Amino acid sequence: MTPTILLACLALATPAATGSPPGAQDQDSATLTASREDPSSMPDSDEVVSLGFEEALQRALMANASVGQARAEVGAASAQKRGALSAILPRVQASGGLIRNSEEAAFGVPPNQRVILPLNDWNVRLLVSQPIFAGLREIRAYDQAKEGVRAAEEGVRATQDRILLRVAGEYITVVGGDALVEVGRQTLALAQERLRQAQDFFDAGESTRVDVVRAQSAVAAAERTIALAERDRGVAAGQLRVDLDVEGDIVVAEPRLELPPRPDEALLIQRAEETRADLQQARSRLRIAELEVSRQRGAYLPTVTADAGYTWQKTTFPSDRYGYAALRMTVPIWTSGEVGARVNLARERERQARLAYEEALRTVREDVRRALLNLATAKTSLQLSREQLQAAEAEYEQVSDLYRNQEATSLDIQSSEATLADARRAVVVSDLARLLAELEVYFAAGDLTSAVLKEATP
Repeated sequence: MTPTILLACLALATPAATGSPPGAQDQDSATLTASREDPSSMPDSDEVVSLGFEEALQRALMANASVGQARAEVGAASAQKRGALSAILPRVQASGGLIRNSEEAAFGVPPNQRVILPLNDWNVRLLVSQPIFAGLREIRAYDQAKEGVRAAEEGVRATQDRILLRVAGEYITVVGGDALVEVGRQTLALAQERLRQAQDFFDAGESTRVDVVRAQSAVAAAERTIALAERDRGVAAGQLRVDLDVEGDIVVAEPRLELPPRPDEALLIQRAEETRADLQQARSRLRIAELEVSRQRGAYLPTVTADAGYTWQKTTFPSDRYGYAALRMTVPIWTSGEVGARVNLARERERQARLAYEEALRTVREDVRRALLNLATAKTSLQLSREQLQAAEAEYEQVSDLYRNQEATSLDIQSSEATLADARRAVVVSDLARLLAELEVYFAAGDLTSAVLKEATP
């Protein structure tokens, strides 16, 4: 589930029929910062983990299992590179054996006797082999291994960016959950106050029992809202614990980031084409496929190897020790179409890799455009939510005064409370969604790590 969907679910999970009282001068920031964990509402735990936003992101890069797996892949690719290099280096090996024959055979007489079949035979051989030419296949394989290392390193960057965005979304969802819990508590306080007023009016004979029952229903709805918000907050905190490898209750703070100036769309697209890790991986896969075609074509060329060796043996015929040097060449003449089939397969794989790269390039460009569009929409939504909140506060103040003076019904005050609660939740979700949209822009441009952690992109 993407962070954007998490925020949407957070907004939808809280019932719309609750409200919250107007209060402080700056209601937007008050709603975001007022929700700090209430110890009485937290489950029992042996440990409380307090994490700032940037601290959580840094811990994600150190402790997340996916990042560790990606880094291990770099080690595996480096090992493959060393293995490919060994194919063009000389090889030295020794061999030997002990043989018990059923009989011994020799010719000549001592001291000129030559044993050609000892009863107990032994031999030791030392061999040095150096590939000279093999159709450049070893060099192509080594180049492929180097591209594999680059792709693995880009895989680490891609995994880090994905984890950072995911953890950021989870952290923001927890912050939003805290804010919505606080909105629910404010709504509960308002409902309880209305219940007190309705009971006083009823006791004075100025209203009916219906107003009291409606107020009691509003109190129950507010309590239900708090329970749902705490559940959603707990779910997001649980996923955050998994990604950060921590135990205990997580206490978060309002995200505060100093993002670098954002370039225009054209520059962002250019940067994405140059730095996006998944696009770099697609380029490496294309290069590996191109090298594979050349490597398979090398099978048509001759193979030349230089060998040198030295032998010790008990057999004295023709000599008990001797050395040799050899230049060996193998020329393929007819392979029954095997080499051609491998070349054709490599060409098709190259075609697939090229199409995948072109698709990835188009996707990267559209990711940047879509992220910018989402950011513009989030900013517009936040501005409209703030305007909606101002209107809802003004409406609630008027309706509340009328209700206290018995000039408005309980239905009027209940509707006004619901409108105000919706406006407050909209501001909370829109403000956090705007922050996440900012991060998604840098993610789409392949520059998220350097933007949020001030690390240079390699």
